[in-house]
Amino acid sequence: MTPISAALSQSDRDAVMGAVATIKAKLPFLVDLNADERKALPKMGDKSRAFVSKALEVATQNPDFLPRSFDLEEMRKDVQLFEALYPLLLSMTQLQELLDDTCLAVGSEAYAAALQVYGYAKASGNVDGMDAVVGEMGQRFARKPRKAKSLEGAVKVEGAAI
Repeated sequence: MTPISAALSQSDRDAVMGAVATIKAKLPFLVDLNADERKALPKMGDKSRAFVSKALEVATQNPDFLPRSFDLEEMRKDVQLFEALYPLLLSMTQLQELLDDTCLAVGSEAYAAALQVYGYAKASGNVDGMDAVVGEMGQRFARKPRKAKSLEGAVKVEGAAI
């Protein structure tokens, strides 16, 4: 991996955040589903897109077999909205992956540099009272004592937990 040496100016960051706000404002119908809601919904992937398109075509050409309660226009709107949103989803997913990878890479570079600083500071000894700072930095690596397994709620009867 090539090291990243870049900066993001406050004005560029503000412009990107403004663009994100604009995107959210242009898509006021976006929903936020919880895990159970996501799990319960039938999913329309690439294979299902052709099926949905064919079903819409059949329903449009032969509306007589549909019950009166079936809202063909709402189905049409849903299909059109999905087709309009799908390229946005692909583009945003790619952007999110790039952001994730870049944050991971620069975070790793910063952490590796911090480890070097810590190592050099430890090796330098007590130069200008650095012991306190080195000790504070060392808290990052302090291991917490393992807690003994508790038997909360368990009652031992003749060597068996019940």
